[in-house]
Amino acid sequence: MNRSQTSGIRQAITRSIPSRRDLLRCQSGIALTEFAMAFPILLIFATSGLELTNYALTVKRVGELAVMVSDNASRMGAQSAINNKPVSEAEINDVFIGADLQAANLNLSQKGKIVLSSLQRNEDGGQTIKWQRCFGGGAYQSAYGPEGTGATGTSFVGMGPEDHEVTAAAGTAVMVVEIHYTYKRLMPIITLPLHDITEFSAYNVRDSRDITQVYNTENVTPSTCT
Repeated sequence: MNRSQTSGIRQAITRSIPSRRDLLRCQSGIALTEFAMAFPILLIFATSGLELTNYALTVKRVGELAVMVSDNASRMGAQSAINNKPVSEAEINDVFIGADLQAANLNLSQKGKIVLSSLQRNEDGGQTIKWQRCFGGGAYQSAYGPEGTGATGTSFVGMGPEDHEVTAAAGTAVMVVEIHYTYKRLMPIITLPLHDITEFSAYNVRDSRDITQVYNTENVTPSTCT
């Protein structure tokens, strides 16, 4: 190979390698580079938004479920033309079964707990939890005390938020429902301050009810909270 051929090859190689100035001016891959840098941030925003939306919907569903349970519990009691309507353990169990069916994919029996309390007046004119029944697999206990709380005296002021407690009038009862639900994140890799959900609802009983006790003529297993 003579000198002129070598020189030609060298010039061809030099022309094929872009200069530093050409590299600095080149913008052909800038969009892809920007997308690669922004994608993790966009992914965090998208997954966080999805998580927050799911959490808000879950809170709404649990709240609606609490209202439904307290409403249904307020309607319990076998019709009687001569006596006040008695409440049975079977009816309480039916209310819980209906709540579990309504909850559907919330898996309430494993991830949550329903606490149903009958708030009534005691003989001293104070408030008492006459009876209390539970459904679900959670370890949650009523924030206002177990069955028998306030049986005597007037120190137990009622159930509900402080300074806004629900109270029962003489001769009637209030069906108080607490639902505690353990929220499981959709995206466990995203750290958001999402706490377990606790909802409260209360309905006064709808008709004249026998509030002296819960009957069990059907011999079913009571849904006790122990």
